Order: sequence, then structure tokens, then C-alpha cells
Amino acid sequence: MKKFMNAVDSMVAESLEGFVAAHEQLIAFGAGRKFVRRRTLTTGKVAIISGGGAGHEPMHTGFVGPGMLDAACTGHIFTSPTPDQIVAAIEETDTGAGCLLMVKNYDGDVMNFEMAAEMAAAHHAIDMVVVKDDVAHGSRSQGRRGVAGTLIVEKLIGASAENGAKLQDLKALGDGLNHRIRSMGVALRGVAVPNTRRETFVLGADEMEMGVGIHGEPGRSREAFTNATEIVEALCTAILADMGEVAPANALLFVNGFGGTPSPELYLAYGIARRFLESRGIPVSRSLVGTYVTSLDMAGLSVTLAMLTDAETALWDAPVSTAALNRLR
Repeated sequence: MKKFMNAVDSMVAESLEGFVAAHEQLIAFGAGRKFVRRRTLTTGKVAIISGGGAGHEPMHTGFVGPGMLDAACTGHIFTSPTPDQIVAAIEETDTGAGCLLMVKNYDGDVMNFEMAAEMAAAHHAIDMVVVKDDVAHGSRSQGRRGVAGTLIVEKLIGASAENGAKLQDLKALGDGLNHRIRSMGVALRGVAVPNTRRETFVLGADEMEMGVGIHGEPGRSREAFTNATEIVEALCTAILADMGEVAPANALLFVNGFGGTPSPELYLAYGIARRFLESRGIPVSRSLVGTYVTSLDMAGLSVTLAMLTDAETALWDAPVSTAALNRLR
């Protein structure tokens, strides 16, 4: 396995150093280089803090900036950041209105963010939103993983915080979105993890993994490889079945690449997904296509459907200025 790296142990730190240098007009390292933060904080605004293991870039560091996150903490590859990293981010970015922690629903992430919140609670107002959008674990809400839908939740909450929303209102917004955002992924090749020097799972020439996670986990089923229409429609069918009845809303369709899938394939999948949804009476009013929530170099993609209110759609449309998502209006 060949990787552009010097050593496994220093890969994440060296990558972050280059990332911050490349986007120094937007971001900077926090104290002790424990996290990445906005270069300029807004006094009196609720600080939005997220993070997770490296290997999912551009999430989360790529979403630090005006209109989205105030800070992101990065752990080793596929490993949660430590509580002391998160506490440091809380202490440096809380300008008086408290902090909302945005957490993907993985045991390590939840445990370490909860521990950090307890450690900082004596001096900071803190709340947490745990994103649970992956349908691959069936209908068990607590067991759902946080995957590509995390981007949508972070964008909407970030925009609302920018508008001056209070901590309790941001918490309510995030919890409400959990019921109306669903994702499912598929992979054609496993992840080559640098420290193990092998793929997380190996597929035959005519196989694919349906329902994969973003840490290189195998899916909920190994199935025969087929054409793009059948694959994408299967993902959409699972999403709609899991979402159930939802009130009329604005549909946001997000097709995300896992790191090893070229843009033409993502746009092809988007076209299939959009036609499928609209044939079932779900007109798509907002779209996002690209490689945003990755699993290193996994060849695969995910489909995310978010059913948004008019107010939430306005938050999606609001300006954002980050390394990975940049929209002036």
C-alpha cells in the first residue's frame, strides 16, 4: 500500500499543519494545536464545536468558519479526539453565550464529548446534539450512526447561531432535525488504513457492501454488484422506508463521495436519486453533490435526504465561508 506520508504517527499532525496554512485567512490552530478554530470569533455568539477522527476530511475541519463551526477537534485516524482537546476548544471559543457540541453517534465520540462537557460545565454553559442519520442500523434510534447528514445539521445550526439564536434553541433545532434526515451508503472497495496497511474489507469483482459506515466498517449486507440505477434506487428505497411519513417540506438531496469515487459517478447517482424521489412525489428543492464526509479512500457514496421547513431551508441558503463549503448568498 502506497501513501503520500512520512510516518503513520505524524500523518494527521502534518496534514493539519498543511490544511491550516492553506486556509490561514479563515482558520488557525487553537492553544497547543489541540484543535482548529475560526481565526476571528464573534463575541456573544454560541460557539459550535464538532470533531471526530481523522480520515473523514473535509469534515470537520473543512467546515470551520463563518456560518458553520467555530472549532473542530481531530483525533487520530478513525479515533475520537480526546476530552482535553474538546475542553481546550470550549475554553477558547466560548465568548459568553455557551457552547453547543455537535457529535456523530459513535461510542467513542459520544463518550469523549460527554466527558469534556462534564469537565467544562462548572465554567461554561454547554449542550450537545448527537447526529443519528444512518438507516443501515434499522429503526433503533440509539444505534444509528452519524454519517453524511452531520454536514446538514452543522450547516443549519451554524447559520442559526450566526443569526444570534440561543443555546437552548440551537439544541432544539438539532434534535428536531434528527427525525427528518436519513442517509445510507454503499461501497465498492474497502478502506486502506495507513496503520494496518490493509483494507478494512475485501470484495470480489462482482460484490458490493450495502449500508457501510464511515470508519471502513462493512455494510449490513454483501450483495451482487449491479448497475448504478439499481444501487441508488435501493439506497433511496431504504431511506424512504426508514423515514416513514413526514409532513410536507422542502427536500434537500445530498450525494456524498467517500473519498475514492470521481465526480462524474456522484452526479450520475444524484440524477438517479432525484428522478426516483420526484417520481414518488418528493420534489427536490435544494441539492449538494461532492466529496465532503469521507472514509479515507473508500470507493463508494452515500445518499442523504433531509426534509426541511421553510425556516430551515433559509438557514441552508444562508452565507457560509469555510474551506470546504463556501457560499456568499
